[in-house]
Amino acid sequence: LNHAMVRQIAAALAVWSGDDAVRAVVITGAGERGLCAGGDIVSIYHDAKDGGTGSREFWREEYILNAAIANYGKPYVAIMDGIVMGGGVGVSAHGSVRIVTERSMIGMPETGIGFVPDVGGTYLLARTPGELGTHIALTTARLSAGDAIACGFADHFIPSERIGQFLETLSTTTVQDALAQFTEPAPASELLAQQGWIDAAYSADRVTDIVARLRGSGIPEAAKAAEQVRSKSPTACAVTLKSLRRARHAGSLEEVLGDEFRVSVACLSSPDLVEGIRAQVVDKDRNPQWSPATIEEVDDAQVDAFFAPLGDLELGLTPPTTTGDNL
Repeated sequence: LNHAMVRQIAAALAVWSGDDAVRAVVITGAGERGLCAGGDIVSIYHDAKDGGTGSREFWREEYILNAAIANYGKPYVAIMDGIVMGGGVGVSAHGSVRIVTERSMIGMPETGIGFVPDVGGTYLLARTPGELGTHIALTTARLSAGDAIACGFADHFIPSERIGQFLETLSTTTVQDALAQFTEPAPASELLAQQGWIDAAYSADRVTDIVARLRGSGIPEAAKAAEQVRSKSPTACAVTLKSLRRARHAGSLEEVLGDEFRVSVACLSSPDLVEGIRAQVVDKDRNPQWSPATIEEVDDAQVDAFFAPLGDLELGLTPPTTTGDNL
């Protein structure tokens, strides 16, 4: 997902919102792999290295689009088949009709590249059952179809082999009638079944305490999660935890997107973003050298700085006073 694509989607939605011939909007992924593997992080890498502002303006328009999708006045049907990561979540999981398949693999992988969940992701993650969202964000866990529905990232399950027929049916009937014809019971969520130890560990307010609880639980899955958290950017994990706690008490998606914009802009000048992208997708050595290197070395002042107001550069979104019936 790049800046040009964001602008194309936003322009199309604006035109279709006033076109009486358009009853519903559907977003699908090109090719066989999935809906969207996320934002164009290589361009963000070069922008951050060069001290540019292109990424800031990309995020500004992307987050405005995320809010527009959430408030769209017509059914917005997202086919979340295959890979749906990061920015892909932003253009799908805020829609009014979110469909997953047995191939769905959904995630917010940002802490693994020294970044923090954005595109309204912290809003969604903060509203999962218990602390599931905190676990997902800090470990970059992937969600299956059942997990996504249990966590509020999706609504309906349709087998991938029937998606084509579903879309054809949409052209001749209502969204609700098409859903009634094609949806099936969702698979069970393995993540939801582990909520007990997840809630016990991730309810702590510091990443160090979360890791300690995970390690001390005696549960193999928890021990594995502890090592996953420790492998991510320590700064990004600490900022992510604070972002999630703030998002939990926020009054609107727009408020959260404003918070995320401040954090994203601050990440541009954080060494971990450049280093994380370098290690994962540029040099591909998978061996990032985080700074600071451990969660114990991250202090509160460093974390708080990511939320500093941006003055005239603020995102400035406000919730709509009225919302249409987009189902």
